Amino acid sequence: MLMNSANRLARLHYLPSHFRQLSAGDHVLCAVSGARIGLDMLRYWSVEKQEAYASADIATRRLLGEE
Repeated sequence: MLMNSANRLARLHYLPSHFRQLSAGDHVLCAVSGARIGLDMLRYWSVEKQEAYASADIATRRLLGEE
């Protein structure tokens, strides 16, 4: 049976230069803002925290402990 991953939250394992998709889906949520991030637009994440960020600014503030 084929599964449609549109409008489903994906589960990812974040690695230093890429991520591995653990469950089907087309987006993740920003750990800080809760914004939806399409997998094709995902650019910022923390390997240590295993969380995604919607922008470079949000990622920087989170990693500096400001968020």
